[in-house]
This record gives sequence, structure tokens and C-alpha cells, in this order.
Amino acid sequence: MPGYVALLRGINVGGTNPVAMDALAASFREAGYEDVRTHIQSGNVLFSTDVSAASGGPALEAALESMLQERFGTEIPVILRSRDELAAIVADAPPGHGSADLRSDVYFLKHPLTADEVMAELPELRAGVDTMTPGSGVLYFSRVKAQATKTRVQRLLAMPVFKRMTVRTWGTTTRLLTLLDAPSS
Repeated sequence: MPGYVALLRGINVGGTNPVAMDALAASFREAGYEDVRTHIQSGNVLFSTDVSAASGGPALEAALESMLQERFGTEIPVILRSRDELAAIVADAPPGHGSADLRSDVYFLKHPLTADEVMAELPELRAGVDTMTPGSGVLYFSRVKAQATKTRVQRLLAMPVFKRMTVRTWGTTTRLLTLLDAPSS
């Protein structure tokens, strides 16, 4: 069965929407998903299902959101990526993304939002500090570690479009791919 990662937005952030990872994993198992695992507290759920992303990506996201709403009593947006989609995101990262002198993140976009739409609204970033590169269903964001306090990305975080995306560090993104490729125990 194909592997997926469900990236949940807005849980366990600054005490908002607390969700225990064991309860989260249990909700996926009870809904019939297999090989369920979670990774860190920010809401990354790895699982398998025979529903393909091509035939049901947005529908599967909606089903997961409904299941989570029923289980936890709060709206939890889900951004879904298949193992192959996540592998392509990692492979297509711009040169240097994730290098030691940068703090690098991946902004995962909720379908049907596109990188081009966000880039058209993106506030001006600080030259020499911030870079934002569009990808397929993602934005690659990096800032120079030594100047990270000078970043202007907070302007994007304050925009309404930000509610249609979720952010993971580059380390978390690559770790999720490694976990999807590893057999579940």
C-alpha cells in the first residue's frame, strides 16, 4: 500500500490545540489506516492506505479533516503528501537548501493553492538574508543563520494565505521521507 504523510496544521504550537501523539495515532488506526506512526509533536502522521493520492488526494485530506474534527472537536487542517511526492520535494530543493549556514524550511501548500499564487502575494524579502523558491506544491524558504533575526518572512505569516499552508524544517522534511522509506515496527 502507498505511504503518506499527513501534515497537520496548528496543533501543539504554543499551547494551542493540544493533541497527544498517541491519541492522534489511535484515531488514524481506528479509521482503518495502516502502518500508522507519528513524528515529533507538530503533527506529522505517517500511514498507509490503498487510496491513491492521484485518485483521492483532496478527498483523502477532507476525510482526514472530518475524522480529526469528530475525534478532537476542533478544526485541524491536513496537508497530505504521498511518499513519492515527498521524495520529489526533497529532490527538487534549490541548490544549497538545508546547508549549514542556512535555516531552511519547506512551506507545504494546501491544494488547490499553488506556489505561483503565493509568490505573487509574497511581501518583499530582505536581500542577502531571505530566499523563497517556488516548487511543486511547496515553497522552499531559507534565511542566513547569522542574520536570521533580520528576516521579513513574518509578513507572510500574517497574511490570510498563510492559513492554507504548514511549515516544516528541512531536517523534519528529510526525516519524514526517511521514515516513510523505513519499515514500520
